[in-house]
Amino acid sequence: MKKSGTLFQIAAILGFGIFTVNNSFAQINLGADCGCPPVASRQTVLLSTLATSGGANDGDLTATNTILDCSKNWILDKKIFVPEGKTLVIEPGTVIKGNTAPNNDPSLATALIVERGAKIIASGNADCQIVFTAAADPMDGSFPIKNKGQWGGLVILGKATNNQTSGGTAVQAGVGFIEGFVSADTRNLYGMPTGQADDNDNSGILKYVSVRYAGAILPPGTGNELNGISFGSVGRGTTVEHIEVVACADDNIEFFGGTVNVKYVSCMFGNDDMFDFDLGYKGKVQFYFGIKSSTNDTIVTSPDADNGFECDADDSKSNAWPRSHPVVYNVTLIGNAKRIMTVDNSGIAAIMAKECTEGEFYNSVFANFKGGLNLWKQAYGRPATTDQAGNPIIEAYDNWIYNDLIVKNNTFIGCTKPVSIDKFCNGTATAADFTKFAADGNLTPATIPGFSYIWSMDGNTNAVTTKYNAVPAPGLATNLMPPSDGFFTPAEYRGAFKPGAKSWLSDWSYTLLLNNTTGLIDCPTDINTDGTTNVDDFLQLLGNFGQSCE
Repeated sequence: MKKSGTLFQIAAILGFGIFTVNNSFAQINLGADCGCPPVASRQTVLLSTLATSGGANDGDLTATNTILDCSKNWILDKKIFVPEGKTLVIEPGTVIKGNTAPNNDPSLATALIVERGAKIIASGNADCQIVFTAAADPMDGSFPIKNKGQWGGLVILGKATNNQTSGGTAVQAGVGFIEGFVSADTRNLYGMPTGQADDNDNSGILKYVSVRYAGAILPPGTGNELNGISFGSVGRGTTVEHIEVVACADDNIEFFGGTVNVKYVSCMFGNDDMFDFDLGYKGKVQFYFGIKSSTNDTIVTSPDADNGFECDADDSKSNAWPRSHPVVYNVTLIGNAKRIMTVDNSGIAAIMAKECTEGEFYNSVFANFKGGLNLWKQAYGRPATTDQAGNPIIEAYDNWIYNDLIVKNNTFIGCTKPVSIDKFCNGTATAADFTKFAADGNLTPATIPGFSYIWSMDGNTNAVTTKYNAVPAPGLATNLMPPSDGFFTPAEYRGAFKPGAKSWLSDWSYTLLLNNTTGLIDCPTDINTDGTTNVDDFLQLLGNFGQSCE
């Protein structure tokens, strides 16, 4: 581990540090700091006992305010809905376990759905996270990472803008059924009719929430999986920060329109896209980490590895407004060198820009994908249109040329096709394309000092034999700072993690449960975080002999 400063020269001589990954990260005592009992000793309660049974409202929580505390293990034994006007409160340290569909019947996949006009208040903290996981997960780190798709996922629906038109999953302009549900159940609707949307809509709080082993397949089969977390027209009044999705069988996180902002997000070992947006999503994103399953994990030999960002405007090819236009800073995504595409995984790029998508991507690091930036150019069933300045637009390539889609000051490491103008990441860009890409401050090195994307994990045992390092050393400079708008944090570096500093994952993430990384937990010198390394920091270390920084 990297150490810095005189204090750690002394600490190295004495043979101690302050951070260690040990059995406390097994999470069998999750929430102990909040007074929660050991996970294995908690009473088991079926969530269906708090909900309506049978009829059109089957699975609706009955109380106006339902509170799930950490004294029990709560079991999602069916699809549970938080109805409009009601609130679900999940206290810190609480565990919700999703049952696997009986007899592998996908119509019975379990999920938690927060309807339009309802709220979820899941406000955990670094010491007492809130965990959604599979019913069979003992919470000791032994549950195999390859056990993906054990239950459905978390679905949050809101009233913010999308660009749905008639047809497809839309029931009318601005309103549609969320992906993964084929039933004409109005509880699954998101968005509002034209003119009634509220971009400041508030669906609640997700803080320090981990969603594991989700992504079950629903009828009619492949391509209709649930995501780890689905956001359907969720508004910016919703708080989403310090969340992670682990071992999801479909997209880790997907946004169907909406304006919700997200910060401090990690997505690990999933099958499909790490971050998928569509239907006019216009939120802000900062500090996002994603990593695919390792290349020797047997699950990777199946048709399961897709894009880092999959960027869509509208799947119905309607050229509808508003176009998707998220603003993204400080991302680190590590792929697994997947090179062969399949029917359900139509891209293997760090940024797959499809249809007429717009957006902005700055100060990020993408490694070990076949494609870096891949731009659709041909008219794949989409008529020509124009952007707001009157420029002719057919696909994402045109938006990139006219700077409606901006990709600046990013580093693409080990990507065999750093720029590709093709639907399937195989096309070659022109000299002018490469000139624009480089002029926008994008770099394409084969390797970076201190950064390693080659790693190895057994998907059956979770044993890690080769660790990755997601923090370049020295850091990668940028001349673009995020805007000072109350959401973005100043960050003068590329990637999700500040070099030489304690990472935002280090206090709570499942990454540490597996102890599978170096670089994410640099040993700090400013122990009490008062901004100065001095004797107070040294004295605070004295009670921690015999530990290591790893």
